Amino acid sequence: MALTLDDVRRVAHLARVAIDDAEARAVLSQLNDVFRLVAEMQAVDTAGVEPMSHALDVTQRLRADAVTEADQHAAFQSVAPHVEGDLYLVPKVIE
Repeated sequence: MALTLDDVRRVAHLARVAIDDAEARAVLSQLNDVFRLVAEMQAVDTAGVEPMSHALDVTQRLRADAVTEADQHAAFQSVAPHVEGDLYLVPKVIE
């Protein structure tokens, strides 16, 4: 898929980006280079290749989950100006 100069101008217009002809030609070249690279990658035969979530097989050492702080929900609610149930009530700022 190759873009045209009109495609770049249209996308710039939709994005509300002011772009002159020189910039549009430069962006056109860069975008077409990206599309060529994507086409090359899509042409690679990946049959039999196991999908991976990360380029390196790295695992993180994780600690066990443990409660480190006491539940202070009631204390926080007691000093709030307005609460309803477990919710904090705040003034409406958007109509």
